[in-house]
Amino acid sequence: MWKFIKIQLGCYRRCENSVGPNSLTPFLPHVLTYSFSWTTNCSEQDSPTTLLSIQPLLILLIWLSGYYGTAKKEDIRMSVLKLLNRHNIVFGDYKWTEFDDGFLNSNVQSVSIVDTELKLKERQPIDLSKSSLSIHIFHLNEEGPSSENLEEDNEDIVAANHWVLPAAEFHGLWESLIYDTEVKSHLLDYVTTTLLFSDRNVDSNLISWNRVVLLHGPPGTGKTSLCKALAQKLTIRLSYRYKYGQLIEINSHSLFSKWFSESGKLVTKMFQKIQELIDDKDALVFVLIDEVESLTAARSAFKAGTEPSDAIRVVNAVLTQIDQIKRYPNVVILTTSNITEKIDMAFVDRADIKQYIGPPSTAAIFRIYLSCLEELMKCQIIYPRQQLLTLRELEMIGFVENNVSRLSLLLKEISRRSEGLSGRVLRKLPFLAHALYIQSPNVTMKTFLQALSLVVDKQFEERRKLTDSV
Repeated sequence: MWKFIKIQLGCYRRCENSVGPNSLTPFLPHVLTYSFSWTTNCSEQDSPTTLLSIQPLLILLIWLSGYYGTAKKEDIRMSVLKLLNRHNIVFGDYKWTEFDDGFLNSNVQSVSIVDTELKLKERQPIDLSKSSLSIHIFHLNEEGPSSENLEEDNEDIVAANHWVLPAAEFHGLWESLIYDTEVKSHLLDYVTTTLLFSDRNVDSNLISWNRVVLLHGPPGTGKTSLCKALAQKLTIRLSYRYKYGQLIEINSHSLFSKWFSESGKLVTKMFQKIQELIDDKDALVFVLIDEVESLTAARSAFKAGTEPSDAIRVVNAVLTQIDQIKRYPNVVILTTSNITEKIDMAFVDRADIKQYIGPPSTAAIFRIYLSCLEELMKCQIIYPRQQLLTLRELEMIGFVENNVSRLSLLLKEISRRSEGLSGRVLRKLPFLAHALYIQSPNVTMKTFLQALSLVVDKQFEERRKLTDSV
């Protein structure tokens, strides 16, 4: 029986009865980030490539207070393992932000078990001592985005925003996005398979994949945020493979030149800059094209004479550039669209995943509101703390109203009446509820839910007035 440890500074194999760090033998080079995976029941014949493809049950993230060298990270890892030994049982996702270990308090912002809902259908006790763990140690880049400029007619055009990942700006974004279907796990699995096929040199002429994701749906459903969160998540998850991530968000509208026939050249220049990033094999590069219909409008409209021929050059340039960079293993193209019927079919065909992101259901809205209320209780705006039941827990008691379930049932009813509102709007409602109906430093849960109910009604009333005035 062998146990394996996967570490971003290297990959180690240890025999069952070995002890201490000296029993570990590295066979991968040092990189900037650090990750560790402990998996049981592996055969002695398992190769390093087999090890890298193991899918752990639980993901544990360690957010560092600063950047540390290899030795310090090894000490942190050992301290975290001791922490897990003292806290064997957790329920679903769990986060430690305070520690009884002075070393962890000085060097670690948080330790989090995440994405359990992607592996477990229901929230249940998890015995850490019997679970496979993948541990990722990371430090957030505090710098904001930089701009990528292109020169046109002696003028600088801001063609894209550029982040080095993992970025502080996107921390917690993945967890804030709530969907009904397994959208998140499907996207993670897609990119994992993409990298696996590339690593194994699968012939793309026989089995085709283009590294292109298209998220489509109505505005405000979190498509762009999901792309950014996915890039952040994968940079941390794949840190044993890449030292850091690069996210390039293309400003589609800026690539249309004021000079006829120049737009296609601007697109080509932008992708040449992206090519420079892709050439760094230590970087995992994400190219985000928001509102991709701006750059890939259907050429059938051009042929009908309703669009200028310069736009045709833009579409052709985008398709050509995608075909050129898809052969590189370290790039993923993430795109979003609100109007899919306007996208050229040649681009749609190049997308490996075409995922619809729709408005949240009552169940998703309930979870969104729960996360908002939890934050307000943590900040003591809602006080005293009130335990709210999940939909699953309400279902288990048959939705019977009593002193324990009353407020949770009220939240369920508010969630039902909120159907039709986008995730973007839903996240604003707790703020509006406080601003319009409370205006006090502290409020009880019951009073806050009453205010939330009023602000939901107000949202639909304002929508009706806007519709009537058109």
